[in-house]
Amino acid sequence: MFIHLGGDVMVQSEQVIAIFDLRTEEASKITAEFLSKAGRNKQTITIDPAETKSFVVTEGKIYYSPISSVTLKKRAAFFTDLD
Repeated sequence: MFIHLGGDVMVQSEQVIAIFDLRTEEASKITAEFLSKAGRNKQTITIDPAETKSFVVTEGKIYYSPISSVTLKKRAAFFTDLD
């Protein structure tokens, strides 16, 4: 199954490792360093530069999403409820 992250971006639900609110980056020095390193390594994708509410960590990339982390988690939970 796929999770829609915003715009034209969808990822396989099996690839999602974690979904975070963007404020987590501001609150944690370790998270900020992790995201900074991923950016330097060209492992980040910003879906909508005008609006970012969350970030999704997958096996290969980190997606900055305009959709809230709560909504994305509900979408991801929907697929686990189907099993």
